[in-house]
Order: sequence, then structure tokens, then C-alpha cells
Amino acid sequence: MIRVGCLLAGKWAAFSTIQVAPMGTYVLPLSEMRYQVKELLLPDGSSPYAAWFAALDTVAAAKVGVAAARLEQGNLSNVEWFRGIGEYKIDWGPGYRIYLAKDGLKIIVLLGGGSKKRQQKDIDEAVVLWEDYKRRKAQTKKRSVNHGTDP
Repeated sequence: MIRVGCLLAGKWAAFSTIQVAPMGTYVLPLSEMRYQVKELLLPDGSSPYAAWFAALDTVAAAKVGVAAARLEQGNLSNVEWFRGIGEYKIDWGPGYRIYLAKDGLKIIVLLGGGSKKRQQKDIDEAVVLWEDYKRRKAQTKKRSVNHGTDP
């Protein structure tokens, strides 16, 4: 038996005990590394991620669906983080990307998607969407505190 953990917000957390299997294979339970994956909703109720996803062909949509499932399972190995957002790279076709951000420790917000060809424009749009989301969330919290209700 081995105790393991991960570094979250500068502190060790989520310790687990893993069983050491024969021949040095380690089995790590994924239950503590799961995320709730949500789509960003704009004030008008639309979702930039859903609009992008709806335009994909069937095979591309399946690849993106697998990537989203991996995010939910805590697999962030294909994510590069910068400017407050993450870019999940799908090494297939035109180089699809999913743009996301973490809202706290357990929620991933899907901001949109794109391809390598439009990468910089897609990144800039995702950063603007994420900043707007944080601003709206802060305003909602401020209003709920002023009115004595929970957000």
C-alpha cells in the first residue's frame, strides 16, 4: 500500500491509498480526480461551445466527445494552460482544440472550440468569454450578498 496525493492550490490534498499490483503496476483510483464539465452559457442562453460542436461532422464530433469525457475523468494531459484558460489539443484532422477554464477545484467550463488554422483568434475569443464569465459571476455574488441570498 502506498499513500499518494496531489498538489492543489499550493497544498497537498486528495490523499488516497493505492494497492501495489504484481510486477510493479500501480492502480490509481480516479474517483477523486473527476471534474464536472459544463458549457459556458452567455446571457442570451446560447453556448459558444455547443454552436461549434453542432457544426462538426460525425467523426470529429465523436473525437471531441471522447476528449470531453477524458476531461470529466480528470485527464488533463492534453491541456496546455495560458492566459487563464486551457487549450485541449486533439491530434487529429485539422488539429481541433477545445477551450476551457477551471472554475474552482472541481468544475471545468467549456468556452468553445476551433482548429489549428484559427488558433489565435479562438484563443482570444475564449479569453474574452472567460473574463466576461468571471465578471458576471462576481456581480451575481455581489447582488446575492447585498440581498442576503446564496448565489
